[in-house]
Amino acid sequence: MKGSARLSTLLEAFFLERLMQQRQVSPHTIASYRDTFRLLLQFTEKRLRKTPSSVTVPDLTEELISGFLNHLEKERGNIARTRNVRLSAIHSFFRYVAIQAPEYSGIAQRVLDMPSKRHARKLVTFLTQAEINALLAAPNLSTWCGRRDRALILLAVQTGLRAAELLGLRCQDILLGSTAHVRCEGKGRKERCTPLRKDTVAVLRCWMRERQGDAPDPAFPTVRGTAMSHDALRNLLNKHVSVARRHCASLKKKHVTPHSLRHSLAMELLQNGVDRSVIALWLGHESAETTDVYLHADMSMKERALQKGSVSSARAERYRPDDHVIAFLQSL
Repeated sequence: MKGSARLSTLLEAFFLERLMQQRQVSPHTIASYRDTFRLLLQFTEKRLRKTPSSVTVPDLTEELISGFLNHLEKERGNIARTRNVRLSAIHSFFRYVAIQAPEYSGIAQRVLDMPSKRHARKLVTFLTQAEINALLAAPNLSTWCGRRDRALILLAVQTGLRAAELLGLRCQDILLGSTAHVRCEGKGRKERCTPLRKDTVAVLRCWMRERQGDAPDPAFPTVRGTAMSHDALRNLLNKHVSVARRHCASLKKKHVTPHSLRHSLAMELLQNGVDRSVIALWLGHESAETTDVYLHADMSMKERALQKGSVSSARAERYRPDDHVIAFLQSL
């Protein structure tokens, strides 16, 4: 079988059989992998002057993929974390290639040996209560979009749902009875329910009454009635953050994203003494250790810990190495 046909066959089987049938990955994973190979084949077309359908498996060398990853960072402006996500998708495909097409195992192994790029882990961005209040006051409640946006932002801040979880909500997922809660499907297709506060219930009840959607309809649609995209969510949040910055100066120093609202809820729970395991369950984390990032970001908790610490009365002495080799190493 020719290499070009072999590549198309392998790529099609990888998506339809390996990912969808055998692993039954989520639609979000399919979309991420799809975009990775779409970008890779477009890059390969420009680099090798071959159409995507004529690209062979041997064309996807370590050097070409390395060039593709550099292209993502330098020309498309992707951060290292996004670069690593793309490489992870490529690794997954070549693990499949190594099994299904042993004749390409050498190429596959060289690609699989490509490491992820190390990157600095920045502190999470979260909003204070004053900043949240300014953001919630930003939408114009005299308009349909303003009322929708306020209900959406309030729900995001109170539940900590991921952007994809918010956008995937249907009218049937918001239950406003005696035990009001929102139901969503998170990562790994794990379903979870999150309780709602009374003030959030009141706002959502008004919105759902105005929304008048059927059970399977999007809870927060566009003006055309369709499901909102990730870009639309970012745009509406940016618009309201711009308004909120006029009344809350501290917001000018923060880059606010939909995920910042999730971080804000986690920080509020942590500062109010909620156990890390409960926060992990609330946010749909795989492990309670994931919440450690919020401990690092909370300066007020560190200051309280410092105040509780005892000051030693021992005299501090400077360490002096007694060997010239140790002295040399110490000077590096």
